[in-house]
Amino acid sequence: MPPRPRFDRRAPVRELPNINDRINYPKLRVVDSDGSQLGVINREEALEVAKDRELDLVLVSEKADPPVCRIMDYGKFKFEQEKKAKEAKKKSHQTEVKEVKMRYKIDQHDYDVRIGHAIRFLKAGDKVKCTVIFRGREIQHTALAETLLRRMANDLEEQAEIQQAPKREGRNMIMFLTPRKTPLIKKDKEESVTTKAVRTITAPPRATTSKLTSRGRAD
Repeated sequence: MPPRPRFDRRAPVRELPNINDRINYPKLRVVDSDGSQLGVINREEALEVAKDRELDLVLVSEKADPPVCRIMDYGKFKFEQEKKAKEAKKKSHQTEVKEVKMRYKIDQHDYDVRIGHAIRFLKAGDKVKCTVIFRGREIQHTALAETLLRRMANDLEEQAEIQQAPKREGRNMIMFLTPRKTPLIKKDKEESVTTKAVRTITAPPRATTSKLTSRGRAD
């Protein structure tokens, strides 16, 4: 029997960036921090320019002839590159299809648990396959299964929209939900009646006619 390989306890070798003194090419094409060309200069002169600007000399193209270096703040550059990589990783989320299974005779507690699972999947950006399983003669109750799936779609309407309506597939009935892209605008079931205060305007009193005296003229 061959001897078992020993576990290598050595730390992995980190690949160090080619900056400053680790650049060993005698001639370099140097780009300044503002993007202007400094031309082809020797390594020592390029290092001196970077040092005067309190920046780093970074090798950006090793295969060019001569190799191309840029004067920059390497710490800031590395931070921005890592930030871009994290943002790209977030955007490259692979959509998966998660399944929620149940029976058409499911009780309320188990139904609430399935709703919770579906909400978690949808918030993660995944699609949800809602499956109602039939056993034996339960296949006769497809209408009840469809009603259950429609109820689930209605309970999840704020988080999801129907991608595929309830459909029988073999001994199952399935429905696909996809995360909602646009927020749902709900219409109020009961319109609130706003009562406006009516201002009562008192009509001005009418001018009273002067009482005529027995002689036909007003007093």
